[in-house]
Amino acid sequence: QVQLVESGGGLVQPGGSLRLSCTASGFTFWGYDMRWYRQAPGKERELVAQVSTGGNKKYAESVKGRFTISRDNDKKTLTLQMNSLKPEDTAVYYCNAGVTIWGQGTQVTVSS
Repeated sequence: QVQLVESGGGLVQPGGSLRLSCTASGFTFWGYDMRWYRQAPGKERELVAQVSTGGNKKYAESVKGRFTISRDNDKKTLTLQMNSLKPEDTAVYYCNAGVTIWGQGTQVTVSS
């Protein structure tokens, strides 16, 4: 069964940190570019960060210098380390592989 399962979301105060994880199964993880998206209430889903099969990384301007994406092909895991969180980072975060493989999402809320 093709599956992506996210974990690690929660409530954090501004300036805090969270680490999101995404575990893959049922497909050749190492063969896919992997991405984190987020969707805030009333807004379109946006690309936050991506890492290619070769390890090249790209970030949205809004998260550069604060978020770090990484992948472990042996463990079939994608992570997103989020530091210096801001209220505007509040959203549901989704893990993605290719065009059609999506996780169920994990809620991140940044609030005092």
